[in-house]
Amino acid sequence: AIVTNGGGPGVLAADWVNEIGLQLGKLSAESAQKLQPHLPALASLTDLIDLSEEAEPAHYKAAIEAAAADRQIDGVLAIFSPKPGADAAAVARVLADIPRPMSKPLLSCWMGDATVGPAREVLSEATIPTFRTPEAAVGAFGNIASFYENQLMLQQTPPPLSALAKPDIEGARLMIESVLAERRKVLTEMESKTLLSAFHIPITRTLLARSANEAMMIATQLGFPVALKIDSPDISHKSDVEGVALDVMNGAGARDTYTDMMERVARLAPDARINGVTVQKMARARRGREIYIGLVTDEPFGPVIVFGAGGTMIELLDDRAMELPPLNQFLARRLIERSRVAETLGEWRGAPAADMEALEQVLLRVSEMVCELPELREMDINPIIVDASGAVAVDARIVIGHMNSQATGPHGISYNHLAILPYPARYRREWSLPGGAGGSSGVAGGVYTVRPVHPDDAQMLQNLVQHLSPESRWFRYVSHFRELPASMLSRFTLIDYDREMALVAVIRERTVDTAGLATETERIVGVSRYITNPDQTSCEFSLVVADDFSGKGLGSRLMESIIDAARDKGLAEIEGLVLAENAEMLKLIKRLGFAVKRFADDPGFRLVTLTL
Repeated sequence: AIVTNGGGPGVLAADWVNEIGLQLGKLSAESAQKLQPHLPALASLTDLIDLSEEAEPAHYKAAIEAAAADRQIDGVLAIFSPKPGADAAAVARVLADIPRPMSKPLLSCWMGDATVGPAREVLSEATIPTFRTPEAAVGAFGNIASFYENQLMLQQTPPPLSALAKPDIEGARLMIESVLAERRKVLTEMESKTLLSAFHIPITRTLLARSANEAMMIATQLGFPVALKIDSPDISHKSDVEGVALDVMNGAGARDTYTDMMERVARLAPDARINGVTVQKMARARRGREIYIGLVTDEPFGPVIVFGAGGTMIELLDDRAMELPPLNQFLARRLIERSRVAETLGEWRGAPAADMEALEQVLLRVSEMVCELPELREMDINPIIVDASGAVAVDARIVIGHMNSQATGPHGISYNHLAILPYPARYRREWSLPGGAGGSSGVAGGVYTVRPVHPDDAQMLQNLVQHLSPESRWFRYVSHFRELPASMLSRFTLIDYDREMALVAVIRERTVDTAGLATETERIVGVSRYITNPDQTSCEFSLVVADDFSGKGLGSRLMESIIDAARDKGLAEIEGLVLAENAEMLKLIKRLGFAVKRFADDPGFRLVTLTL
């Protein structure tokens, strides 16, 4: 929200808000109605909160408090323009006296030079950022928004597969292997659509005709109008050789179109191998939008998913938003929003809004394909017709290549072809708690879950550390701090699952309040971790278990799980340093087969190692 006593500076700020892609905060009707009686008669609340030239310190105070309390507003910019009789320092003191910290960012812009110098000093002493121009102040809000966006992106840990119907990965790989065995790299339209179908991406029903009579019969069975397209592994863009015919309305037309197309393509591409002509019913979507979803392979980053406007004018429009896989629903929605075609997906020129969820699901399925099929090199699904009832892929072109040796690990696919590894959900396990749970709170179901850490586990991890006994905290961190510093907390939870792995043991605790209502909350009761050493063949481990769950088998389970993860990574040895006085930990690792010896650099530690 922009609070100003001058319309000109306010408009400059609002224009820059629009220029850098932010949204001007406007008071709700209820907030504006409550605020209006406390402002000068000439004040306007339509877009800006323009207090008029008669603005006094009390008016600024009322406006800023109203904006801070309004749910539609995420931050406040106060602009002051010097006016005859106006006290710049008094208005600044009003801002300084607002209880801090505010729940929303408060920035200021005191325009002028010598006349507002004392006011700027007041604002600086109150640690309120102040700027000399409206554009600079709005730019600071842009930096805040970018930082927030980046933090949201950092916290995304998408799984390799969605929670929807499981795709036929084995069938898809067998088809790719058969194409590569024929020493081909470009899939035909039929093969490409088969691959899409294996991952449950909706496609138009497509049948291959090998003669003019077959084309006529298939078209009649599918129902008119139909589209005919040349099917050849040597032709990437069918329209370049006039290999596409749309809106064929009857059987005779299908037969004649087949004959004409085969002759035309043979003349324009004499060396191309022709399988026949595909026949498919025309995708008739009511006011449907044509969308493009593709895949390109970049040398440093690997596969990149592309989204934008589709159809025959795709190169001319050049609408390409990109995202690194794997995607989750948040990332898929942000990818759509970054494209120019996104503006047409809502209610547009009388057309109902497109089914955004269906479009997001197609992106998630494409992300699954990219994660599970490292042989994919290029993919063009163009167009995808999307309307209010769903999305359907009309045409597809896929290029494959032999898999990089680094794309597989000793236990199958390891997703090393991706720049960002997906969340390793395969390490999630549920175990029963032997002998019940410790503490006074009951554990729901008597089970605990061991899973890789999430970025949003930070607060639960902090709670675990805060409730450790001083002895346990010393044994794990060799420190007497009572909580993890913010930098360490983010480093422990924002990991790449490649060089480092962290597994947490999570329970669900059931509590009953005085009214008899039961609630369940999650709690981390143990963490095991390994970090790969610079030699890339060994790793260092750590382990911590909540005091009230010590002796219940969690430590053994967490250590066994992290050892298995290190083996999956192909590491040869796992090692760690254990305080010599930590008898329970030394007893546990001896039971797991670790060798224990004195640590030469510090006699207070023992070096423990296990060959994997």
